[in-house]
Amino acid sequence: MNFDFSADEKLVKDQVSRFLKDTCDSKILRGVVEGRAPYAKDVWDGLVAMGLTGTAIPENYGGVGAGYPSLCLVAEQLGSHLAPTPFSSSVYLATEAIMSFGTDEQKDHWLPKLAVGEVMGAVAVVEGLAQTTEASIEVQFAEGKLSGRKLIVPDGGIADFAIVLARDVRGNTGLYVTELKHSSVTITNVATVDPSRNSTTLVFADAPASLLGKVADGWSQYQQINDRAAILFAFEQLGGAQSALDMAVNYARQRFAFGRPIGSFQGLKHMMADMYVALKLAESNCFYAAWALSTDSDDLPLAAATARVSATQAFQLCARDNIQVHGGMGFTWEFDCHLYYRRSNYLTLQLGGLSEWEGKLVDSLPKVAA
Repeated sequence: MNFDFSADEKLVKDQVSRFLKDTCDSKILRGVVEGRAPYAKDVWDGLVAMGLTGTAIPENYGGVGAGYPSLCLVAEQLGSHLAPTPFSSSVYLATEAIMSFGTDEQKDHWLPKLAVGEVMGAVAVVEGLAQTTEASIEVQFAEGKLSGRKLIVPDGGIADFAIVLARDVRGNTGLYVTELKHSSVTITNVATVDPSRNSTTLVFADAPASLLGKVADGWSQYQQINDRAAILFAFEQLGGAQSALDMAVNYARQRFAFGRPIGSFQGLKHMMADMYVALKLAESNCFYAAWALSTDSDDLPLAAATARVSATQAFQLCARDNIQVHGGMGFTWEFDCHLYYRRSNYLTLQLGGLSEWEGKLVDSLPKVAA
């Protein structure tokens, strides 16, 4: 079975790579990191103009209908350039939730707007520092309104609407759609390890909301959305890991010590070899996961967990050891090494930490009879 991408899909990757190389350099990223803007609007507008926000949205809803393999390669390039945009929240999560579980009316209302970037969405789940479980959800939905707090919502300060995991008066969890510009929603910025990603706390005080879909089965729906989004996040991590490795290798070739490139020293050779091996393992898992996502395979939960775990480990290793290869300069603000390290840690925690996905991986493995 061939898990490689088609020529057309690779062409999309090349076009996105060229665009981001021209428009999303370190200066743009640092502008967001230093608080001059909540996100890179010009980069976002360019992604929208290229039709990338509608990559996986069917044409009958105003999307491109190019499918998930193309979207995976778009995600890889966004990760490679550390693009500071709400693309993941709006496209991987909010759009996916509406496509998967929205009613016909909700799809007709939201998908055309999401496809052309007219609106941006977010998904609000986390309420505490402990691992999120169905029993830990305390935000309440009653009489068409939401009440409660979501502690950390990626891109909550940018999005126009949020899909909120909440509990109804019968104790059932559901996904609810609410507009964030309403006066009943209080938005507070949250400082995280990666300032290039907007993060907020959302407080709902009887905020008008409606159930996504027809059945309050929010926890199961959220898990399905997470599995699909995890593959796209894994490709972002894959792209970030590749860029961190490239940065380390280039520096090791150019930096001389004792009359020769530092890349010729055995200790650094071994370090970069380990980075490469971790990256290639993640790449193979991500390619299989992209196939599972595009075919809606029964193996999707297993493929998602495998890709997520290996890509998380690869990005963290490459981002960390890239700093080590750069030596003392790697720890300074002036070098870009810390930007990759920050993003690697942020993505590790988004959708649940590494240990949570390792648990999902174990649970997804086929049971072997004794």
